[in-house]
Amino acid sequence: MAIVAGIDEAGYGPLLGPLVVSGAAFEVPDEQADACLWNTLSASVTRSMARKDLRLPIADSKKLYSTKLGLGALERTALVMLGAAGRRPKTSRRLLDLLAPRSGACLAEYVWYDEFDAPLPTRCTEGEVATRTNAIKRDLADQGSRLMGVFCEPLMEGEFNRLVARVKNKAVVTLNLVLCVVQRIWARSADQRVIVYIDRQGGRTHYQQAIMTAFEGTELRIVEESDARSAYELTCGAVQRRLEFVTQGETHHLPVALASIYSKYLRELFMAAFNRYWASQVSGLKPTAGYYTDAQRFLGDVANVLATLKINRDLLVRSR
Repeated sequence: MAIVAGIDEAGYGPLLGPLVVSGAAFEVPDEQADACLWNTLSASVTRSMARKDLRLPIADSKKLYSTKLGLGALERTALVMLGAAGRRPKTSRRLLDLLAPRSGACLAEYVWYDEFDAPLPTRCTEGEVATRTNAIKRDLADQGSRLMGVFCEPLMEGEFNRLVARVKNKAVVTLNLVLCVVQRIWARSADQRVIVYIDRQGGRTHYQQAIMTAFEGTELRIVEESDARSAYELTCGAVQRRLEFVTQGETHHLPVALASIYSKYLRELFMAAFNRYWASQVSGLKPTAGYYTDAQRFLGDVANVLATLKINRDLLVRSR
């Protein structure tokens, strides 16, 4: 059996809220390692959002979520896929403990995340989740495959600022989170063949040095470094692994699309807790998604409360 995984992020641009990097990894028969998982699982999943299609949509999170669409479709897919792997978190805190077990302790630094423990699901129903879960489980079993795991690395606002101040580059901070997710996937893969597709941000094409630093003692071969794809083969003893940084990864690889869903879902749960807290402090406060223009409006609206509560701005507002 081989491992095929995808990695994507959410929250790279906002001034408020966390940056979240996630990975979704499937165990598949060796001969299916290079196959399209949308085709393999076509009986139960789709990349479209057609209303009459009863299959589970797995696509770029931007297609499943918007302020107009709401959180329902995104949440349904995230919880259904976890259910197919035998995981049914009942609260957002249990979800965080499952996907990012090292992150819970960090929340104590942020008063606006004190009540990050909303019941799940928040927008869809348990019945919808259960029905779709059964179909996915059957299809995965029929194909001899399974969702091996989901791995998230949320970077909270204060730690984001501390790391960016240290390395002077937001992209480097994000890449380090990506490589942490890769390490977590590889730690679960034993001696299996592993292919990891990573959605590439920006114009960077050379990743050799960062990979070699993260995986010391591994032999690396550059397969390709181009505008569309940067691919590397890594060998450690008899174990072979491949990393591919690809443009528009969420449209070409189902695991990347699923990773984008978990990153966005977890970030939206954080932002819901964030907005609940600040709404309790400022009457009539309009919620924010955290992006630059609206973040400036929001910070103006809460300015008096920030001063009264003596909130450390470096814990609230991201530097870049």
